[in-house]
Amino acid sequence: MVMLETFLRTIFIYGAVLFMMRLMGKREIGQLSLFDLVVAIMIAELAAIPMDDLSVPLHIGLIPIATLVGAEILLSFIALKSQRARAIIEGTPSIVVENGKFLSDEMRRLRYSVTDFISQLREQGISNIEDVEYAILETNGKLSVILKSDRRPIMPNDLGIKPAYEGLPTPLILDGLVQHEGLSRIKKDEKWLEDVILKYGYHINEIIFAQQDSRGSIYVCPKHVKKK
Repeated sequence: MVMLETFLRTIFIYGAVLFMMRLMGKREIGQLSLFDLVVAIMIAELAAIPMDDLSVPLHIGLIPIATLVGAEILLSFIALKSQRARAIIEGTPSIVVENGKFLSDEMRRLRYSVTDFISQLREQGISNIEDVEYAILETNGKLSVILKSDRRPIMPNDLGIKPAYEGLPTPLILDGLVQHEGLSRIKKDEKWLEDVILKYGYHINEIIFAQQDSRGSIYVCPKHVKKK
């Protein structure tokens, strides 16, 4: 009986916390501000209490979590409306390299070492510090880098080339499931999709992914390589 109650509590709390976290918005872990991270950690700690101690009523565990989520949503709204409030709540980005030179005082204030800087450069595929014109440490700890104008990748605009518009591809099959919403977007039906897939020598149930780009080209990826 105790095991069943623990199981049901865990499922209920999991669903409740997942719902409340969704209310907080869609942001990746790496994009969380310090305030968001603190809230997430506190929610995790509070959620564990009613799961670990069956004598604690569920509402006693969920009320503090709901309060934290409500506070986070309120402060996020305030930060959205007020630049000063946003700076207080989330902090402000810091320039650590300006005109190709390190700002030592700013790096010392942030306790941000050159070793950390070089490591984050490598993560972005930049091996030479001399290529950097500006580097900005964002509020979430990520490093944004602006390369010197003569070290940036060549863009079509630099060569006077104007590529054709690409747009956003429309998924037709995802994880082996037909995407009816995508078919409706391009004004096609499943029979049309089946005929297209047959031209590639497959059936729909053999495809794991398929899409159509803005030019009408179809890309098909089978679940396995078909033996000849």
